[in-house]
Amino acid sequence: MSKSGCSKLHIAMFPWVAYGHFIPFLHLSNKLAHKGHKISFILPKGVQPKLENMNQYPNLIQFVPLVIPHVDGLPPGHPRALKPDMVFYDFWFWIPDLARQLGIHSICYVVVSSMIMSLGSNIRTITKETTVEEVAKLPPDYPSSTVKFKAEEAAALLFEANDFGSGLSFGERTRTAVSGSDAIAFRTCRETEGPFCDYFARGIGKSVLLTGPCLPETNTQQLDEKWVSWLSQFEPGSVVFCSFGSQSVLQKDEFQELVLGFELCGLPFLVALKPPQGFSTVEEALPEGFQDRVGGRGLVYGGWVPQEQLLHHPNIGCFVNHCGYGTMWEFLLSDCQIVLIPEIGDQILNTRLMVKELKIGVEVERGKNREVSKESLSEAIKFVMDKDNETANMMKRNHAKLKQILSNRDLQEGYINNFIQALQDLVK
Repeated sequence: MSKSGCSKLHIAMFPWVAYGHFIPFLHLSNKLAHKGHKISFILPKGVQPKLENMNQYPNLIQFVPLVIPHVDGLPPGHPRALKPDMVFYDFWFWIPDLARQLGIHSICYVVVSSMIMSLGSNIRTITKETTVEEVAKLPPDYPSSTVKFKAEEAAALLFEANDFGSGLSFGERTRTAVSGSDAIAFRTCRETEGPFCDYFARGIGKSVLLTGPCLPETNTQQLDEKWVSWLSQFEPGSVVFCSFGSQSVLQKDEFQELVLGFELCGLPFLVALKPPQGFSTVEEALPEGFQDRVGGRGLVYGGWVPQEQLLHHPNIGCFVNHCGYGTMWEFLLSDCQIVLIPEIGDQILNTRLMVKELKIGVEVERGKNREVSKESLSEAIKFVMDKDNETANMMKRNHAKLKQILSNRDLQEGYINNFIQALQDLVK
């Protein structure tokens, strides 16, 4: 028997081939293995070494590389030897049909928010004649008037039809991914996205399972001394930290305007950004005279930074980010004030949820061409960092209340136990 009281399951995990998918699938695998369930984690050859240190249960979580030869009638790299009870997948649209043939249950595990799934699944075939107003229009009975796209942002939904080599629009891909599955699982909880999960479930007519708060794995590793030393120069809660993640590459003018915004805010700052297009280092792309003017008050860093650990350093008081789904869960567990600059579809809706519904942060205002000016960024930072600003203090209180709720171990245990019970019922 597993720790949750159910008989043990054997689950195959088959995430889309991108780190933004590997990591949440492995996160869930650790949760399930903690309860005694066996996981076969299918991934491309060469990726395993980069994920091994995140595998907390190597006795139960086995990495299965996609290296076997092709067999007629099976998709390339299909792992023939596995006999799991069920398979979790996301963008592999052929899995439900294959799983059904093999007598295996299929679960579509969604690694983005329920908001983008709810709106995206309502976007049908997009043609040259489709207007942004049509794309931005909210579907009937959608649960929010604020978690939505503005008309000028609707282009974020006009994904190229061949994004995944499928020849399908986002809405068509979404419907294809979920239509054949036995159930859909979201890595979220009712406390943040409940109405949107319910709306999506009604729309597709299938069971929607929730894994619970998508909290980062407990990280006991200490922050590197170079960061501790640099941050120790400043007062508690005074440093502004910015990170846009490994997938974001800015143009030179965007990069320079952004760092000038941090200079303009007058506060200490640590900015972790990849070098802009056409540059090999961040230093060569900085505005003229920037480093002389800023001195030791600010640091622009072009390499990888331990984002989660930095968010928990007491001297960091504000976090500027794109509001990607994984990052969103990381900052929800921090004590930082939140400033958001979303770029693409899911980030925009995540931001609206944080700002309009949960009221825990601010979104930087963009210009007519969706540009971010140094003035708008500086104003947003100074707004949330003003200790005498009642709205900023209200956001801080809301954030603290939500953090307390999400951090509750009983809440987390309840979700994962109910999730496992639902999987066990499906197998029965």
